[in-house]
Amino acid sequence: MSATPLIPTMMPAVGYLQSLPISDAEALIDLALPVPTPGPYDLLVKVEAIAANPVDYKIRQRRAPQSKDGIVSAEVLGWDAAGVVVAIGEAVTGYKVGDAVFYAGALNRPGANSAYHVVDERLVGPKPQSLSFADAAALPLTAITAWELLFDRLQLEQPAPQFKRKVLLVSGAAGGVGSVLIQLAKLKTDAFVIATASRPESQAWVSALGADAVINHQLPLQQELARIGVEQVSHVASLVDTAAYYQQFIDALAPQGKLALIDDPVEALDIRPLKLKSISLHWELMFTRSLFQTPDQIAQQQLLRAVSALVDAGLLKSTAGQHLGVINAANLRQAHTLLEQGSVIGKLVLAGFGDI
Repeated sequence: MSATPLIPTMMPAVGYLQSLPISDAEALIDLALPVPTPGPYDLLVKVEAIAANPVDYKIRQRRAPQSKDGIVSAEVLGWDAAGVVVAIGEAVTGYKVGDAVFYAGALNRPGANSAYHVVDERLVGPKPQSLSFADAAALPLTAITAWELLFDRLQLEQPAPQFKRKVLLVSGAAGGVGSVLIQLAKLKTDAFVIATASRPESQAWVSALGADAVINHQLPLQQELARIGVEQVSHVASLVDTAAYYQQFIDALAPQGKLALIDDPVEALDIRPLKLKSISLHWELMFTRSLFQTPDQIAQQQLLRAVSALVDAGLLKSTAGQHLGVINAANLRQAHTLLEQGSVIGKLVLAGFGDI
């Protein structure tokens, strides 16, 4: 491992020692933790900015910190980061000290809500040069999710002679994933993109990102599709509350259509109604490759490189929505509160730990 002599032994971080409601001041706390040591394929990154995601509060609610010999180890969240490489593992080939990077990382390793963070280089992309660290941190998790959903699961860029035309319905389109997904679908496919949004501000947001049409998900789906002259859709990207719209999606999908989702329905979905139309069901989790160490992990580095290039070419916008200030427990508690309320447009970002 090569390293610089300026790396401290301890660092500020934000985490938790017990699973508590976000209204409790102890739900997320400021910590001082040892700076981690990179493994052979790891980068040690000085974190400049992070973004908050629903996965953060879901893990906080469900994962209790580990304890050994009566001592509890703090759980650190955060799976969106941008920063600068300060040390590399001995097997690293794609990056060097001083490189600016952005990434989402791995769910089974400590998160990036810390001043220094280790991450496998195969999951990391070069930060877009045209973006600040905060605006760059808004992109990785949602860009990977959107990319994999569109191109690995739905294969929306492939020819589809079974349909009169490709019509993609994006349900819950104003959030972080939807904000990137709309842009990628318009940039890289010939699909007609319909976004669902109910509030005027979220409708304006998805329209500005390139949606061809916007419908209100608080009204019956078939009624809203008829209003814009669409009889059937070929693909559905369901990003929130799939169970509430599941039968409506089935009714709206054309024969041989494709339905992809990213959320976690509380009750099991009955797949039997999909059979008559031969509708395929696809689940997307962007952490699958890192969790199972799949042979194609490098695909996430490759797609982040492509995303970075699209941003720097002026074709893809950052989806940063609200900047909540520096990275500390109070500001991250605010982020979790907003995410749990479910009304966030774009991404919530934080930047800087102060003097470290």
